[in-house]
Amino acid sequence: MPHADPIPTHLLISTRNAHKVDEIREILGSDFIISDLSALSGFPEVEETGSTFQENAAIKALAASARFDGWVIADDSGLEVDALNGAPGVRSARFSGDYATDASNRALLLEKLLSVRGKARSARFRCVIALARQGEILANFSGSVEGIIIPQEKGTGGFGYDSLFVPEGHCETFAQLGANIKNTLSHRARALAELKNWPNWDTAPV
Repeated sequence: MPHADPIPTHLLISTRNAHKVDEIREILGSDFIISDLSALSGFPEVEETGSTFQENAAIKALAASARFDGWVIADDSGLEVDALNGAPGVRSARFSGDYATDASNRALLLEKLLSVRGKARSARFRCVIALARQGEILANFSGSVEGIIIPQEKGTGGFGYDSLFVPEGHCETFAQLGANIKNTLSHRARALAELKNWPNWDTAPV
């Protein structure tokens, strides 16, 4: 990790997802001061038109960077289920439609996997983070975690698909494991570890 001085003290996350912001803040710790799109008055919704996590992360990071004179990151992440040919993928948040909720997305996933058993329920969470400044993407960071989708929800922690996903090497879902464990091995934690260790903080444009 670079020495303390070059690390940005203020990092804007291009999202209004409070769960995601809290998770990123906890993982990054005191090295960063975190804010989100609520800090940008009147900032419009950004349409995620990309076909990959990297494209959507870049779209969101650049949109916020055009309005914010500082470091911006945008995360695009989702669940890839092998039996569904990688779905829901980039549509993870909207899997059950334009008015999707976490609960409706989980219900649809379980419905589609009713006839799938055992190892065929393999899946992974994938995350790509784009880092931008002055309207330019400076770097991308990625992380993933393998696991399986269980046939019924377990646990009350986390968000999204956490109550259905058991990470490799564990017997409990992300929702059961809790933030202390999840934040050491999740897809987002792995991508953020790359971000923290980016070697070019002191040479990037300021």
